[in-house]
Amino acid sequence: MESEDTKKTQEMKTDLNLLLECIKHQMDNPVSQKEALVSIHSICQQNSNAGVYFREIGGLVFVKNLAKSSEHSTVKAAALYTLGAIAEKNVYCQQTLCTSELFEDLTWFLSNNDSSTNLKRMSVYVILVLVSNNRPGQTLVRETDCITVLSQLFKKILSKYELDLSDENIFQNYQLWASVCSTLCVCVNNPQNDENQRFCCSLFSHANDWLINCMKPEIIRPICAFIGLTLANNTYVQKYFVSVGGLDVLSQVLVRLESDSHETASCANLAVVVTKTLDACIADNPTFGIVLSKYHIVSKLLALLLHESLDSEEKFSIILTLGYCTEDCEENQYDLLKNNGLPLIMRALNESQNEELNRAATFVLYNCKKLTEKLSLSLGDYSFDESEAEQLKNTDVKEKNIEPYWKRAKEILQKLEHLEKRNNEEKIQREKYKDNMNISVQNTLKHLHVDSVGGRTKAEDKNKSQSRELQSCMPHGVISKAHGNDDQMKTLVTSTNPVNACYRESGQNQTLHKANSCCNQTLPEETAFKKKSFVSQSSDQVFKHPAHIIKNRKQPLTVTDPFTLCSDIINKEVISFLETDSSSKTLKYRCSEILLTPHRRRQLSIESTTPGGIKKRRIRKNFTEEEINYLFNGVKKMGNHWNLILWSFPFQKGRTAVDLAHKYHKLTKGPKCATP
Repeated sequence: MESEDTKKTQEMKTDLNLLLECIKHQMDNPVSQKEALVSIHSICQQNSNAGVYFREIGGLVFVKNLAKSSEHSTVKAAALYTLGAIAEKNVYCQQTLCTSELFEDLTWFLSNNDSSTNLKRMSVYVILVLVSNNRPGQTLVRETDCITVLSQLFKKILSKYELDLSDENIFQNYQLWASVCSTLCVCVNNPQNDENQRFCCSLFSHANDWLINCMKPEIIRPICAFIGLTLANNTYVQKYFVSVGGLDVLSQVLVRLESDSHETASCANLAVVVTKTLDACIADNPTFGIVLSKYHIVSKLLALLLHESLDSEEKFSIILTLGYCTEDCEENQYDLLKNNGLPLIMRALNESQNEELNRAATFVLYNCKKLTEKLSLSLGDYSFDESEAEQLKNTDVKEKNIEPYWKRAKEILQKLEHLEKRNNEEKIQREKYKDNMNISVQNTLKHLHVDSVGGRTKAEDKNKSQSRELQSCMPHGVISKAHGNDDQMKTLVTSTNPVNACYRESGQNQTLHKANSCCNQTLPEETAFKKKSFVSQSSDQVFKHPAHIIKNRKQPLTVTDPFTLCSDIINKEVISFLETDSSSKTLKYRCSEILLTPHRRRQLSIESTTPGGIKKRRIRKNFTEEEINYLFNGVKKMGNHWNLILWSFPFQKGRTAVDLAHKYHKLTKGPKCATP
């Protein structure tokens, strides 16, 4: 099998070398060059390593220069298509091509009136690939004024609202326009870019005009995607969008689509797309819900929710938007009640097995809790004050059609109060446990900081008594003892794992009682919670020798184990500590070594051995393309903190921090162009 793979790899390299030579020696034959470029594209699509090799032999740079220098439009377009496909497939190639020079060339192609529509499409495609999931690319697209040209194309490509896609020229222009929309989407988000979001505000008025005048799926879907991503998590942009009438336009479009959905099922799906865009606008500004009340959007959303053609994900989007509509707007809350909304939401909550949908439904019910309380109490002798009575009168709450739901509102209120009380009790118990554990983890970090600057503080002595009870837990004890000893620091990861941490010094025949005492002592009044979370067997079965537990365990340790919980909190605190700017690099490096990866926990808790006690040799696994991307992204964000990177990304089972370090250094040994 290995020899066969080697043979295929060699064949791939030979083919790429021959095709590259063909392009170089056929400069006067555009047809041959185009065919060679298409063949290179095909090879790189089939083999993820082909793009890397093509870059190593200088092919990537040559094709980039060919796209700029060739006199033939078809060759230019084919070269750009090949570059985009290779960069999309491989992050190294993406970073190699992500230069201001290439962005300027692409900008020139787009702004040149002599460029064909196909050449412009390929230029937009390359921009999309270079910017996607790449913050440096988002910066370059703005600094080279490329985003300015894209915004101009967004406005000018389609000149008529009557979109006849059967016409070939109009269809070509529409494809270019849709590509521009997609590229603007990745410019503003993925990752979110505040500066680019603000720049794209200027396009909202044009987008609104298209939504009102051309209600076709081919227009609504790309524009809603662009608006939604431009609005996402940006309150400044959201306010601007509302100020130019964007929320009114979306409401009008949603009303028309909901009306049409009774005859055309596809309109219901399109209405959900608009609903998600509404959600992006009001999620951070619930006061905007008052705008939606003018169009009775709540009743339209409830009507959409009854469509059988919608799946659970689409219904979740509708219910979540209902939650934001009713969060801070009593008009929308009343609208929900008058349109039989509460029973409908309750039914969705009872019937659905989708956890996210259930949370969204609960969100809606909690928003209406105050209102349902008013309605339920109005059945008795409760008297409203003048302002409340006037408010109820003005909003027509006492219409006859809502009478049957008043008693139902009282029942729902009782259920909500019971659910809220239960959740609050569980939250208090969790917070008490977490606070006690955090006390110890924050001594730990204080010890490390004091040691790094060569001194001790009074805070250390002050908190010593608070952490004394927790020192019986080995993860905390080892960290505290190791802060001043580099040798102990090196073994800290092993010492704080979920199994060995509490047995290393106690011997194989000793029980876990001491190790678990910290968890027991921190929750003296919460026996029921402790039993529910940690103890599923009798105490005799739980506090046995670790080897016995591992031998008879059917499943690996879960996060409810006391030791794993200790490790989780340690990891969380250390990551928070590493994100600060005030600590020295040496101290950050030492802290990063404390981190325990989920794999390391499993490995140390269920590590298999041969009958003679010798550990089995680890099976070697090649790094996948996804792992390579994780590795470089991790280094870019976190530096050379290998444990932190390993803990933050889903690497293959069995991967270690040493593996990551060796792989990264191996990949970066070559020329500078080999690193992203």
